[in-house]
Amino acid sequence: MSENVLTVTMLGTGTSQGIPVIGCSCAVCTSPFPEDKRLRTSIYVTRESTKILIDIGPDFRQQALINGLSGVDAILMTHEHSDHTAGIDDIRPFNFLQRKEIPIFSLKRVQEDIHKRFAYIFSDCPYPGAPKLSSQVIEPFQKFHIGSIDIIPLDILHGELPILGFRMGNFAYITDASLIPNTSYHYLDGLEVLIINALQHHKHYSHFNLDEAIVQARKIKAKQTILTHISHHLGTFQDVKASLPSDITPGYDGLTFQVHC
Repeated sequence: MSENVLTVTMLGTGTSQGIPVIGCSCAVCTSPFPEDKRLRTSIYVTRESTKILIDIGPDFRQQALINGLSGVDAILMTHEHSDHTAGIDDIRPFNFLQRKEIPIFSLKRVQEDIHKRFAYIFSDCPYPGAPKLSSQVIEPFQKFHIGSIDIIPLDILHGELPILGFRMGNFAYITDASLIPNTSYHYLDGLEVLIINALQHHKHYSHFNLDEAIVQARKIKAKQTILTHISHHLGTFQDVKASLPSDITPGYDGLTFQVHC
């Protein structure tokens, strides 16, 4: 494998409820096709020996087992909502395997929220066997690196909540967005692959719908755009895929691709 390649795996592509939704009998939730089974949104990015997880939702244990994850060097958090953070305790096996702390990189507000919700991890006398995590505050557009991967956090809005997207090489990841501030577009030039959220067909107050995601794809002009954070209201994978141009496609759990750094 080329040293200048990132490998990206979509661990989950669903909304906070996942698909199937509990108690729902719609055509999407009862679909027999694996592309219509969506765990909570997360991705895994590797380059050489560096392994990065973006968001760690309530399905993380299942995602790690399904995809055979071999390690986690760092966790990047887009924001503090439970579908992006609730799996933190399940990072413990990687602490045991790697025998080291795992840093969490996020906005200061997100760190504070995580420390409150998982106080047993971050107390002065942590619970025995609790995950070993360290906190690293980051800000939009302040470049940093983890191992061999350079990362630029992006300023994104989720309703009225400031959150983060991330650019790594010629790849960018944006989820839960309802608006991309003008200052972020400069950092989205020249992408090979963009992952961006597309919740449903109807307008939503804190997420791009499908039409809005397509507008963003056309504005950013990535060679390929992959949709994520997809609800059962959007339709089946095959129906959505058939309605889109060839350079925009719905993602699915387990989709893996490579992109140049």
